[in-house]
Amino acid sequence: MKYIGLLILMSMLSIHQTIRAQSEKNPFGLVYEGAITENVDGKVNILPVRYKLNGIDIAANVYTPANYDRTKKYPAITIAHPNGGIKEQTAGLYAQHLAEAGYITITADAAYQGASGGQPRHMDKPQFRTEDIRGMADFISQYPGVDRERLGALGICGGGGYTLKAVQSDKRFKAVATLSMFNTGIVRKNGFLNSQVSTIQERLKQASKARAQEAGGGEIVYSGVDGITDEELAKVSTLFYRQGYEYYFRTHAHPNSTFLYTTSSLIDLMAWDATDDIDLIDQPLLMIAGTNAQTLYLTLDAFPKATNAKSKELFLIKGATHIETYWKPEYVNQAVNKLVDFYQNHLSTTDL
Repeated sequence: MKYIGLLILMSMLSIHQTIRAQSEKNPFGLVYEGAITENVDGKVNILPVRYKLNGIDIAANVYTPANYDRTKKYPAITIAHPNGGIKEQTAGLYAQHLAEAGYITITADAAYQGASGGQPRHMDKPQFRTEDIRGMADFISQYPGVDRERLGALGICGGGGYTLKAVQSDKRFKAVATLSMFNTGIVRKNGFLNSQVSTIQERLKQASKARAQEAGGGEIVYSGVDGITDEELAKVSTLFYRQGYEYYFRTHAHPNSTFLYTTSSLIDLMAWDATDDIDLIDQPLLMIAGTNAQTLYLTLDAFPKATNAKSKELFLIKGATHIETYWKPEYVNQAVNKLVDFYQNHLSTTDL
């Protein structure tokens, strides 16, 4: 037990040292290579902002294009981060790249997560995650220079599933794209790759018990993980989770990012499906995923169900896994180029 405890301590010290080094060279807390380290005239700038959403403080970053002029009109894009992720990680990477292409972009920490407010911490209910996307639209639509008639949406991983849900009824969004879409409700219900179908009722009972404990003023019960030792990481057999742990707890670690979520959230999550009413999407739709992503089955399930999309395209990045689309330059560049082409085609003034 002492040995395991020492391993955990060493792992956490390593993470904190990495985070400290990142923060020293990047005051915005961004954790990817090539991130903005300071705002420079004539280049893409990042502006941390805060706003209220249903009484909760939301922390967000707005990215403006090079030579941004508040008197001009720009298309804008909301970017919803992955499950467990925050605005400083892959969502920020794509926000920065799209700003480089001429878009005003916004990415926000979900309510109850990251630097945003809300109690209890790490609550992960689909209705709130969907509302987060609408809240980004509320804020960025009022931002100087934004053409509110040219608003697009991008969702990454779990943010992709929630984005599919948000745009079904919110027609402010004129074009929608997902990257490595993760249908959180289906996975929480059936397990990853449908591995836990036989325990659905048992896990719902556990979630119900956790909610009862919360309602009675007891301790909040959490599911998921908040850190992993090298020894534990080596034993993770599923590529998706192993690469995810490496990304979130090693190479792109940030103190606000965690895989924890309240167990009681499963009451809502397990009864939710991003593809319910997906036929309400009548906007142009682009879904991007890697051919080697173990989550590809979720995109392939959702894509054909969007029967009323004005146009739709499935773009597969050859050789990419789910997590590699978050950071690996050769895959990120392919995704960004496709996204820019998509938004240029569907957020132009002539397309409205």
